[in-house]
Amino acid sequence: MATVTNFESVSHPSKTDLRQFAELFMPLFNASTEEAKREAIAALSQHPSVPSAVAFFIACQPISLAAPFLISSKCLDDDTLITIARTQGAAHARAIVRREDLSPTVIDALVGLRHAEDLKRPVEETTVAEPQAAAMPEVQTMQEKTDRIAAASALEEEMRQQIKQMARHLNRPESDVLGLRRLSEVQEALLVRFARERNARQFAVALADSLSSSYWLSERIMLDISGAQLATTLVGLGMEFSEAAFVLQCFYPHLSAAEGDMSRAEALLDRLDTVECEERLESWRRADSYTHGRERPSRSAPAAQRTGTQG
Repeated sequence: MATVTNFESVSHPSKTDLRQFAELFMPLFNASTEEAKREAIAALSQHPSVPSAVAFFIACQPISLAAPFLISSKCLDDDTLITIARTQGAAHARAIVRREDLSPTVIDALVGLRHAEDLKRPVEETTVAEPQAAAMPEVQTMQEKTDRIAAASALEEEMRQQIKQMARHLNRPESDVLGLRRLSEVQEALLVRFARERNARQFAVALADSLSSSYWLSERIMLDISGAQLATTLVGLGMEFSEAAFVLQCFYPHLSAAEGDMSRAEALLDRLDTVECEERLESWRRADSYTHGRERPSRSAPAAQRTGTQG
């Protein structure tokens, strides 16, 4: 888009330049091709002076377009990032988590987000599948029929496993709802981020929020130097296997060592039963609620507690 190119060439745009660009950009953007939109957003994600109205407009675009801007742009302030995370869904929030300069205010907002299960499937998967389905020929090839049979068999097997899993939950008390409790994608992304940074305090705060427990419980879980309690917790919360192994290796380096064809962290996770982990985690939460009266991780914790880093 020529408008973007001209704007890029102005190193210190005046208020008039910013206003004119904001007035021109949105209608031209809407009339452009997808490729032109991507190029324009990629260019503006590196520009230090994008008008706030344009920045918000770009950040609200589908994640396939908005991702580089959400990850890199310096023109998105904390309030805008929090608004985008809360209104645009899990995919946008995950992109925001990848920013290098997240402030404590934005981190607190992301920790507190609750996304419905249906947001765990990116919208783009559906929109990409529709044109592909429309393009399929009416006459199916033998390979396509074979693929359909294989998919049906896989679905049947998945349903059988789900039925078995449901049967294992039948004898649980009604008050035990942890079997339905799972990390949202934003919570999982934050836990992985803090593990990568070796930031044990922020990880413990985010973990306590994910558990709806006191900070004391998450801290106690992490103080088990074998890593077994944290492994049980991550499995009980439904964290993806490879992500859970990564988190364990970040905080417990001895679990990085090889054990057969897996790391010790992977072997530890592989030995755990999901239902048993859920039940054990629920018992910890019940005991924690008795002791701490449904205490939640403080949003106003001392700075040393909230921002300190543990190697």
